[in-house]
Amino acid sequence: MQRMIGAILVVTSTGAAGVLYGAWLKEYLETLLYLRHVVNLLKGELEYTGAPLQEIFGRTAVRVRQPYKGWLKEMERCIDKRDGTSFQRIWVHAAEKSLAVLNLKRAHLAQLMELGESLGQADKASEARNFTLYLERLEQEIEKERRQMEAKRRIGSCLGVMGGIFLVVILL
Repeated sequence: MQRMIGAILVVTSTGAAGVLYGAWLKEYLETLLYLRHVVNLLKGELEYTGAPLQEIFGRTAVRVRQPYKGWLKEMERCIDKRDGTSFQRIWVHAAEKSLAVLNLKRAHLAQLMELGESLGQADKASEARNFTLYLERLEQEIEKERRQMEAKRRIGSCLGVMGGIFLVVILL
């Protein structure tokens, strides 16, 4: 009887691990979607107001949630006190400090850092184009994640249950 209860618990827990993996994939996709929303807000502010980036970051920060709010406020503060530090360095420092909790994949983080490299150096039209290019690449990544998500969720659930069954067979 105890073996049967143990076997059920092992299969249930490993199956739950697969389900949790699927939930993590969905949460990651939502993170990318919200990042797209934030960048769209930044681009819209730039195109509509033509204000300096410092003001754009401040205006956008009041309209987004954490950790993006902290990131944009940090950008605004660092640009305001700019002490010879390049815009790229400010961008990288603020993103690493504030957006680390998002646990972005390396490729997505690299794309975000590339956006910072191309901002703060040119006119407003060039900056708007840079935002547009980033958004296009991010949209491609979102679609790729969407296509892969359902298959990965199914595989994660199946591997969880199968791994549990394998453990039960080995332990019995």
